Amino acid sequence: MTISEISFFADLEEIVKDRIGNPSDDSYTAQLMRAGSKRIAQKVGEEGVELALAAATGDVDEVIDEAADLMYHLIVLLADQGLDLATIASRLRTRHSAS
Repeated sequence: MTISEISFFADLEEIVKDRIGNPSDDSYTAQLMRAGSKRIAQKVGEEGVELALAAATGDVDEVIDEAADLMYHLIVLLADQGLDLATIASRLRTRHSAS
């Protein structure tokens, strides 16, 4: 994995924050935010299940697509909750050093 590939998550997080701060009618992110926290959480759950099912069938392309969908919706959920990927990374790092 390259730095560029990893840094795209930070780029996507900024895009999501921009779409939340500057909503437009054609923005899916803005539509999700208008639908509220419950709908955003529901989408994370749906994408998680779809990813698990794709993995169970062994369809690699579908796993990639569903993992991408899950990551996007997770970033939206974190933004909705006033959190970010850095906070999650920090928690994971703390857990890793404790084990």
